[in-house]
Amino acid sequence: MSREPFNPYLIQPPEGPWAPAVGSGPMTVSQLSALVKQAIETALPATVHVVGQISNFKRHSSGHLYFTLKDAVSELSCVMWRSEAARMKFMPADGLEVIATGAVEVFERAGRYQLYVRRLEPRGIGALELAFRQLREKLEKEGLFEAARKRPLPRFPRRVALVTSPTGAAIADMLRTIQRRYACVCVSVYPVRVQGAGAATEIAGAIARINAHAARLGGFDVLIVGRGGGSLEDLWAFNEEIVARAIHASLIPVVSGVGHESDVTIADLVADVRAATPTAAAELVVPVLAELLEGLDAIDARYGRVMRAGITLAAARVCALTQRRAFSDPKQLIHRRGQVLDLLCSRVAGVLQGQIRGRRRQLDVIEDTVRRIAPHHYLLRLARQLGLGVQRLDRAMGRLLGATVQSMHAHSASIERASPAPRLRLEMSRTDAVSRTLDRAMRHRLTLCGERIEAQQQRLRAVGYESVLARGFSVTRRKKGRRVLRSVGDLRDCDRVVTQLADGEFESEVVNRTQLELFG
Repeated sequence: MSREPFNPYLIQPPEGPWAPAVGSGPMTVSQLSALVKQAIETALPATVHVVGQISNFKRHSSGHLYFTLKDAVSELSCVMWRSEAARMKFMPADGLEVIATGAVEVFERAGRYQLYVRRLEPRGIGALELAFRQLREKLEKEGLFEAARKRPLPRFPRRVALVTSPTGAAIADMLRTIQRRYACVCVSVYPVRVQGAGAATEIAGAIARINAHAARLGGFDVLIVGRGGGSLEDLWAFNEEIVARAIHASLIPVVSGVGHESDVTIADLVADVRAATPTAAAELVVPVLAELLEGLDAIDARYGRVMRAGITLAAARVCALTQRRAFSDPKQLIHRRGQVLDLLCSRVAGVLQGQIRGRRRQLDVIEDTVRRIAPHHYLLRLARQLGLGVQRLDRAMGRLLGATVQSMHAHSASIERASPAPRLRLEMSRTDAVSRTLDRAMRHRLTLCGERIEAQQQRLRAVGYESVLARGFSVTRRKKGRRVLRSVGDLRDCDRVVTQLADGEFESEVVNRTQLELFG
């Protein structure tokens, strides 16, 4: 049925002193907003369903949700109060296409119309399914599903805790299965609600209390959380984040057995072991006692056969050993071993003497080499030459002084014969001059000799290998023979070498002489 077009003149204005007569004159903003609000409330149904894409989503600190629904052409402001938002299972986000159910009203203060949403559902997928996917993605990013953190179940549990409904068929099946398979285990049941409002809080609280008081209660080896089959809504308590985090925080290994084999919940993904059904969870937790006893009997029989065979073999070996010649005539064996020991001692002594002779020859060669290359021998040679030079200089000076003295005596005689006073003073001055000249010449010669010796010493120190070592270089010799290495080709892998530095030596082994070629 088609609806008549909107006619604002057919609207009855609200009663009140501020209500104007339509068309009687100008209106205030509040009056116009009131007319628009009444027109919208009259013309539109109380509940509308709007399809659109969420944008500008914001959760206020008060808990209210504010967002915009848009399509290719228009946008619509939406508000969802905290009470309605708390009932949602999924989290709205920008870009999500949803179906919003609510009423269109005018927000008079801002002068705009808004959709007050009472229910929000994702389009094309159920709200619970979307909430499941969102929570699964969130927990997976946090690492709650990683296989590395899952713990193995004990092979022979002594105490098992069950967190489930006390009235469902699941607990009866689990208790019956445990009693049938492994009756020696102690089972403690912690009753909780497994569906409906508050069920997730009870399940998480039970898991936390069991872990907190496990020691006081005697300790638990395994904790089973489960319930029988049902719809997604029935199983939703096991998809709540509070249950997942309680299972993750449990110090006791957790087995999840929720619903049927096709049902997969968040609790199954977080638990250490996931069972297809509650009955399967009980089967995973406890072994079959009859099979264990049969296995023990088989092991006992096998060990008995092995022990008897071992005893028989040992007895045969003892008999064979008693018949050997070593037991009948042990002295002959001792004499033979003594003869072998004497032969080995002779060989060892010969080898040691040969090695000592070789080491002595090597030391002689090294000593000769050191003598040839040692700089102190050269210095000693120079010192001897200097001593000879000093001796020759002393002899020359002695001869010169003797000749001078003789000349002085001759002049003295001549002076005495001729005119002694003036000639004596003249000759004395000449003698003093000659003496000073000789003294200066001798000192100069000695200084030059000392400088030459110092220069030679510096030159020797410069060309000596100690100065080269002091500048950061090193000398590498073979450990065997102490021969100086001048080429890489002289080396082989595993050779032992001795490297001399300025302040000492160290020994090393050639690992790979071609390594520099590989990285060159």
